[in-house]
Amino acid sequence: MTDTTENAPKNADALTPRDYAIIAARAADEKKATDIVVQNVGEIISVTEYFVIVTAANNRQVNAIVDAIEEAERLQAHIKPLHREETRDGSWELLDYGSVVVHVFQPETREYYRLEALWNDAPIMDLAEEAGIEGAVYSDRIAALLGERPDDSALEESRQPDVEE
Repeated sequence: MTDTTENAPKNADALTPRDYAIIAARAADEKKATDIVVQNVGEIISVTEYFVIVTAANNRQVNAIVDAIEEAERLQAHIKPLHREETRDGSWELLDYGSVVVHVFQPETREYYRLEALWNDAPIMDLAEEAGIEGAVYSDRIAALLGERPDDSALEESRQPDVEE
């Protein structure tokens, strides 16, 4: 997990869309989101520069992650979303900050839409290196997208049974 204030740029006026995306990713990580992906889609689509796509286990976690991202962006970047949408069943919420669009999905909905695969030509940020997010948990599909072997992911470690000696 990361500290959402650690390494945050000090001057909110000097923040870039990349910084906004990192703030969102860190806030999602603090609320235990999984499969956190930040894609630089600015060269591919004209409506935004970055997608932040994360997975939440249930409706309550979707809401907690969205609230944490809104608060982090407000406090660190002094911005509010231009638009916020959610599905009736709570399986997907979207925060539109203009240059950054955040998608918070429940697993089944994320698997159905596979947004990160739609824009697979878009560069994906190395969250450990660029955002200081260590130990992120990835499903096999997202680990493969990121170029990791599934057995190298934190998710695989979490699948190991506890052995008592």
